[in-house]
Amino acid sequence: MTTFVLAPDSFKESLTALEACQAMQRGILAVEPEASCIAVPMADGGEGTLEALLYACQGEKVACQVQGPLPSQSISTYFAVIDAGKTAVIEMAKANGIDLLSPEQRNPMLTSTYGTGQMLLQALDLGVSQVILGLGGSVTNDGGSGLAQALGARFYDQEGKALAVCGGNLNQIAHIDLSQLDARLKQIEIVIASDVNNPLYGANGAAHIFAPQKGADAAMVKQLDANLQHYAAQVEQVVARDFSKHAGAGAAGGLGFGLMAFCGATMQSGAELVIEQTALDRKIQSADYVLTGEGKIDGQTHLGKTPFAVAQVAKRLNKPVIAFAGVLGDDIQALYTQGFSQIININPPNINPTQAMQNAAQHLEHATTAWLQQQK
Repeated sequence: MTTFVLAPDSFKESLTALEACQAMQRGILAVEPEASCIAVPMADGGEGTLEALLYACQGEKVACQVQGPLPSQSISTYFAVIDAGKTAVIEMAKANGIDLLSPEQRNPMLTSTYGTGQMLLQALDLGVSQVILGLGGSVTNDGGSGLAQALGARFYDQEGKALAVCGGNLNQIAHIDLSQLDARLKQIEIVIASDVNNPLYGANGAAHIFAPQKGADAAMVKQLDANLQHYAAQVEQVVARDFSKHAGAGAAGGLGFGLMAFCGATMQSGAELVIEQTALDRKIQSADYVLTGEGKIDGQTHLGKTPFAVAQVAKRLNKPVIAFAGVLGDDIQALYTQGFSQIININPPNINPTQAMQNAAQHLEHATTAWLQQQK
């Protein structure tokens, strides 16, 4: 009996990682009905991280009501607990993500990470000892100030007036009071799952690189960047460390910075964290083949993308890796020397992108079947 480990990321806007696993499995069983398929949905700290860990670790969802990206929003959402309740898994996008606002509503001058802080508070109330926090998919640019405010930090302007912080008013902060910051933060470990290495501000910072896709025009980008620089100087005065240049400080509009500065969080590659939590290496040891994939595979895949991280584990264990993608970009040739045995486009020739995305599950299933038939 042949054993297959199925470890794809999501195919953006088409398939979740679990749906991709299911399509691969159908494709395999059509050729080899007795095959053993071990589904290990993957993620890289962004969308799908919570679901991947929930599935692999057989965790539980915890429902909660929090503030959305805008102060006027109240949303019903959830986080997860795994490891017999010792670890909480939070995806910031489930409280303050870009998909929670229509394109017309998106404005990083106004949005905040307050709701993510509320989720973290509720995790603390459950008595967890560790929090894994995925940072992908944000619509914010507040440097994590909203999260800090939800956790008890207080921000004041020059006249001593309390500020409800957001990306657009960070330049008004004249004093930060951390005396009421939740003391339980010092008793737990917070791990940031992210593959973004940008600093907080500057040409490669949160505002310049990510704010335009969150609704910022050129003038807003300039203002947001200046605001983050002012904010970082104010934070340094109270925490006595400068986290603004740390790799990942600019993730999720600077939430990476806020988590490091106010919560003592540490940064870890999202893909590697998911691989570790799902015990992927142990599962691959017993496999004959490893199947992975995501929406697009190209020359950038080796820069910490999920299929590459999976391939590195398999390469270490001398297992063949077959990667499937909806789009094959340029410069994939080098990937064949980095652990990939085959890289396969799942789509029929000349299909238009809309049809490709609408039929991704069927195309992935058929591509898996066709590949396995060739092995026979």
